[in-house]
This record gives sequence, C-alpha cells and structure tokens, in this order.
Amino acid sequence: QARLAESGGGWVETGGSLRLSCATTPNIFGISTMGWYRQIPGKERELVAVMDRLHLPTYSDSVKGRFTISKDIAASTVNLQMNSLKPEDSDVYFCNARGMGFNFWGQGIQVTVSS
Repeated sequence: QARLAESGGGWVETGGSLRLSCATTPNIFGISTMGWYRQIPGKERELVAVMDRLHLPTYSDSVKGRFTISKDIAASTVNLQMNSLKPEDSDVYFCNARGMGFNFWGQGIQVTVSS
C-alpha cells in the first residue's frame, strides 16, 4: 500500500553534486527513522544517512561533511544533498522508512560519479 517515491540521482563528474528526494505516498504515520542506504557489491545495504522522528541525523563516516539529510515536513519528503561526490559514492541508493511495525524500501536510484 504505502510506497516511497524516489527521485534525483544521475551522472556527475568527481566533485559534483546531486540531490535525492524521497516522498511517502500516502503519508506514513509512526515513522521512527527515514533516510537513505546504498548497496555495495558483495555486501549488505549500507547506511548513508538517516533522520529520526526528532529530526536528528545520523551519517556514515564516509559521507560526513559532504552529504546533508533534511526533512520537508509539509511535503512529507526526505532529501539528501550530496556534495563533493567521489567515484566510490557510485551505487544504487535506496530510500527507507521504518517504524515499529513496518520497514519500507524504495526501488533504488542510480548514482554514478565519473573519475
């Protein structure tokens, strides 16, 4: 029923920027954390940046200082601003929203950073 609508991503040169957005359709109540993960080949999905219900962010060490997660309450949207992108950031990024009784995933957004 509930779906996560992802947008953004694309192709950029090293040092460029991209902005990912994720909107809940319809609104999901009781979300404890919402944010972005990425799939590393040969590994499980890795946390990139998430925000809790108090709007406090958590970032992986590899993206701290470069990525910024924010929440647009009125639009029911979580955004991820990605700056100073590196080739190692290239991956498929997945939006995630989870609460006590649910764990929803988006279908994935491709991010490609050229050398």
